[in-house]
Amino acid sequence: MEVIWSERAEQDLASIVEFIARDNVRAALEMDRILQNAAGGLAVFPRKGKPGRVPGTRELVAHEHYILVYRLTDEVVYIVAALHSSMRRP
Repeated sequence: MEVIWSERAEQDLASIVEFIARDNVRAALEMDRILQNAAGGLAVFPRKGKPGRVPGTRELVAHEHYILVYRLTDEVVYIVAALHSSMRRP
């Protein structure tokens, strides 16, 4: 199964990495690796995440502080957002 990041999700990821890099570049690169690997794992196990708060989405806790929100089709895992776990959302 193919994994595609939306433009918003790519921006979310970049913001996360930039924020962490302000204090620790090595930790920022590690978080990027963790989130990218979690998304890549959805290619093999697309239903690994739980049903999302928004109908039609699923949510994967990729790290204790970060959640990947995604949608599924028969052939694609579409990452729609990368969120900090403390963010308020629907």
